[in-house]
Amino acid sequence: MAGGSGSILFEPAKAGLRGTVIVPADKSISHRAAMIAAISDRPVRIKNFLQAADTLSTLHALQVCGVESREETGAGSIAASEQPDGVMVIEGMGLRGFHRPKGMLDAGNSGTTMRLLPGILCGQDHHSYKLDGDLSLRLRPMDRIVNPLRSMGVDIKASQGRFAPLVVNAGKVHGIDYEMPVASAQVKSALLLAGLFSESPVRVTEPSVCRDHTERMLAAAGADIEKKGLTTIIKPASRLQLDDLTIPGDLSSAAFFIVAACVIPGSEIILPDVGINPTRTGLIDILKEMGADIIIENAYEAGGEPVADLRVRSSALRGVKAGADISGRAIDELPLLALAGAFAEGDTVVSGAAELKVKESDRIAGLVENMSLIGVDIKATPDGFIVHGGNGVEGGISRFKSFGDHRLAMLGAIAGLASRSGVVVQGFESVSVSYPLFAVDLRLLAGGLQ
Repeated sequence: MAGGSGSILFEPAKAGLRGTVIVPADKSISHRAAMIAAISDRPVRIKNFLQAADTLSTLHALQVCGVESREETGAGSIAASEQPDGVMVIEGMGLRGFHRPKGMLDAGNSGTTMRLLPGILCGQDHHSYKLDGDLSLRLRPMDRIVNPLRSMGVDIKASQGRFAPLVVNAGKVHGIDYEMPVASAQVKSALLLAGLFSESPVRVTEPSVCRDHTERMLAAAGADIEKKGLTTIIKPASRLQLDDLTIPGDLSSAAFFIVAACVIPGSEIILPDVGINPTRTGLIDILKEMGADIIIENAYEAGGEPVADLRVRSSALRGVKAGADISGRAIDELPLLALAGAFAEGDTVVSGAAELKVKESDRIAGLVENMSLIGVDIKATPDGFIVHGGNGVEGGISRFKSFGDHRLAMLGAIAGLASRSGVVVQGFESVSVSYPLFAVDLRLLAGGLQ
């Protein structure tokens, strides 16, 4: 692996990937832990809190509202790549205890920060909050939370009616019975958080299953919340009390190593303590259907979330069809199926994934452009893509563009390791928003280090 100025060459891993690597803490759960701890009645100690650009954006935004946080650093190490074994302490302010903001809340590149926080801010003590982000975040649609929040009586404004910056004026909130047009954990979470401050229950119905980390954590904090099929109902709260918790490893980060080990001959890796919440394991289910050798070991539960070690070996894969019934449980990981599909016999068809068009980038367009450049037979469809497999990845001198999207940059890296001639990833620095040491851990596995 070599390069500079944001471009890195990832060369073929001819000996396979072997060893153990501990992936960073779950980004989705870290965001939610910080936010729900902030409105709890007591300080909350969060072990293994992800320290990356996106989650730090959430902490900084909370600090602007008067929520103090501090890190208690331990002497040990939680990863082969020497990530700090720290504890983040969030000083809970109570349900409605946020201060008048000291300035703008900067979400950076974090869509989770931008979309979830309004659900909390709308119930504070008549303050006004402005949320903004970087250029990429300003291009991502926010009307999907703005419109239903307005239906709940929330005074929220967006640029051109649908983009950041957002302005939230806290006040009264009333219940809603909302059917989401698109499966989105962020939209669902924003409405459920707003439901804590509502004068009547809030009911949110998903079109298909999506992540339920918010529901699990709110229940653990004492919220009156229940699930009936695809509908979640939350009742108004008077207080929350979240216990100290440990964040499991991020399955979305682990997914890149999982697919890499499946397609690179001679690979066998272990990923300890990874969250295996069933609303997140869609990729594992799809890969197993493709014939992947993935074993779940030493399963246990922590903070209401299922956790386990994952053992993955190189596998002979076959093409499959992955539709909307499973896409919501694998939305961030679906682009990886383009790489798995390139090595599979037959066609791999992904549908029901239009949500990929409004991530940090249009991941379908970026995926098809990049994978085509490195020799993959792939074409876009209105809500997904089709890969004609069996030829693997050639690689070459063309640059795999990240488009500022951490997940595309990581995909380019493992495509390089799986390729015949290497892949140059342009804009690789974008991985810092979720996994700053990704290249280091790849190097450890490619070098056969334990």
